[in-house]
Parts: sequence; structure tokens; C-alpha cells
Amino acid sequence: MHIDHLTFVAGPQGLQATVDELSEVLGREFKDGGFHPRFGTRNNILPLTDGRYLEAVEVLDHPAADKAVYGQVVRARQALGGGWLSWVIAVDDLAPFERRLERSAVPGSRQFPDGRRLEWHQIGVKGLMTDPQLPYFLKWESAPEVLPSALHGDVRLDTIEIAGSRSRVEEWVGAPITELLDDIKINFTSPNGSPGISSVTFEVPGRGLIRV
Repeated sequence: MHIDHLTFVAGPQGLQATVDELSEVLGREFKDGGFHPRFGTRNNILPLTDGRYLEAVEVLDHPAADKAVYGQVVRARQALGGGWLSWVIAVDDLAPFERRLERSAVPGSRQFPDGRRLEWHQIGVKGLMTDPQLPYFLKWESAPEVLPSALHGDVRLDTIEIAGSRSRVEEWVGAPITELLDDIKINFTSPNGSPGISSVTFEVPGRGLIRV
């Protein structure tokens, strides 16, 4: 298992303005990540170190967004003003999670502006919908050179601060948090408050630690 990416939802000002704000804070330019046709969303991405990336996403005025759970989750977060939505764990095999959650993973895809297609399967977004501290899981189906992490950025994910319960997240993941960390810190605060990602800290060359 590997922490693959983090998702930040655009605010009422829209995706481009949100990306411009994040770019100014982090001192790095995002790339157009294209559309998620199955989910009714689109994103921009910022490659990070260690095979990770940050995505900024917005929901589209499209029927798919009303049908897909992921589209519904993004729309709900956007209606609240945007901000941190989720952290996502990449795995080699989704079967154990399908058995434990008693449902099948759903396919996902993203169409890049240059016509390339990125494909994966994911599971656990329904858990995120009801308990925003929880990550969801994906398995990439595309070649490694197509993955967003193949772009190799120089910004390092340092700390994820989550309002929630470590034991609840470990129960959901099915493993101790320490197995996911590499050199990332995950801090849990406010176990009795409103759950979800509170902040994320990045290490940016030339700028030091930046908390978003």
C-alpha cells in the first residue's frame, strides 16, 4: 500500500482560480489533468516526489456527476466552499477490500488533453462520503509512464493532519498506519469533532515547510 495522492476541491471561484491560489502558495505550476467522464469532474495536478501527486478537482454540470458517488462527494464539498476532500491509497490488489466492504470496485478513467487515457479501479468512496477522515483505495490499470506520479515533481508531502481517530482509520485500511507512512507524518486531532483532513504540509525547495 502506498499513499498515492491527495484531493483538494475547488471553491466557489472555480477550478482555475483555486489552482492559481495553490500555485502561488506552493510556488509550482499545476498541469491540466483532463476530465473524469464517468464521474462528471475535471482536475489539475501537481506532481510530488516519491510517486505521489496533488490534484485540484471541480464538479461539472453533467449528468454523470449526479449518478456517480465520487461526483456527488465532490459536489457536496464544493457546495461547502471547497477545500481538502480525501487522501487516496494505491494497492496492487483490490480483492481484499472488495471482500471486506462487500461490494465491487468501480472503473475510473481520465482523458488527458492530448488524448491519452488513464484508467484505474477504485473502492471506498462511499465510506469517504459518510466519514471524511477515511481514505479510499485504487488500483492503477494503465502503464507506469502514463500515471500522474511519473511526472516527478520536487515538492514533498510532509504531514497530513486529520480530524478523526487513528483506530478508526486503521480498522478501515486493515493495517497499521505505520505501514503507509514512508517518511510522511499523519497526525490525528479532534477525535470527537467533524472528521476529515484539516491541513496538509508540504516541503518545498527554496520555501521550506508550507501548510495548506
